[in-house]
Amino acid sequence: MSCPREHNGKGGLKAALAVVPLLLILFPSVSRAAGTAAVSVTATVLSKSVCRFDSKSLALNFGNVDPGSPGDATATATVGFRCGGSAGTAVFAIVADAGLHGTGGFPRMQNGTIPSEFLPYFLALNPATGAVPKNTNQTLTITGTIRRSDFQDASAGTYTDTVVLSILP
Repeated sequence: MSCPREHNGKGGLKAALAVVPLLLILFPSVSRAAGTAAVSVTATVLSKSVCRFDSKSLALNFGNVDPGSPGDATATATVGFRCGGSAGTAVFAIVADAGLHGTGGFPRMQNGTIPSEFLPYFLALNPATGAVPKNTNQTLTITGTIRRSDFQDASAGTYTDTVVLSILP
């Protein structure tokens, strides 16, 4: 029959202290102060709505703009889009940047022969935001307007710009 021994905990401490010098000999890098490194941690949670345009390119052509016209020049174009994802109803927002030649957040077309000449214009997106049933074809109408006051004294020539539309989320 064995007899239980009493432990006062001091033997375990002595054994641990005896191991520390051995670890320092076997792993010398542990004994030196180590440098630090920052770890950047990121994650992207995908939206429950995934919307995409049907086409990657689109043209909004004002055609010939006559400086003698009594009103503004307008043009329209349409593009389809569709929203999928895990949500039954997709929520979206469509935004346009200011184009290649924009200033102050407003788009401008640049004259092809006189690069210092610009023609400001405005874009309206319909619908710009909304909630639509998942996997249902939708149509975005883009309406461009050049104010008469901007083109009546503009230099003759072809003006161009490129605007990027983004559909969020």
